[in-house]
Amino acid sequence: MHRSGFTFGKNEKLCSRKIIDQLFLKGETFLAYPLRIRFLPTELPGDVPVQVMFQVSKKRFKQAVKRNLLKRRMRESYRLNKPCFIRVFQERNLQIAVAFLYIAEKELDYHTIEKGMKKALLQLIEKTEGYGNTSQNI
Repeated sequence: MHRSGFTFGKNEKLCSRKIIDQLFLKGETFLAYPLRIRFLPTELPGDVPVQVMFQVSKKRFKQAVKRNLLKRRMRESYRLNKPCFIRVFQERNLQIAVAFLYIAEKELDYHTIEKGMKKALLQLIEKTEGYGNTSQNI
């Protein structure tokens, strides 16, 4: 396998205002501390199975530097743990929009955020089991 599985390109970022609005209106939510995950199986532009966004509250973290640091940590932990996660959604032939919201009161280190991210990705796979096309055409 070549290293392209660990990239995080523009096509994987959730940018569509319409999809983001739908995600926050109709999406399901669960917690994997220090993250709250909101997801919605939906039709995405392009051929990617998952599009994600990362959010840190301006109310809790006034300084943009801290918000950006936390978002970088979340993005990096997602990037390093996503290849097998993405494969599951490709096999299910399912597209999903996901928002990772940082909910901790204080700035946490990378390892704590990564632990929460791994837990979140596993829970996301479990919670979306009933969705999508599970029949295999051989």
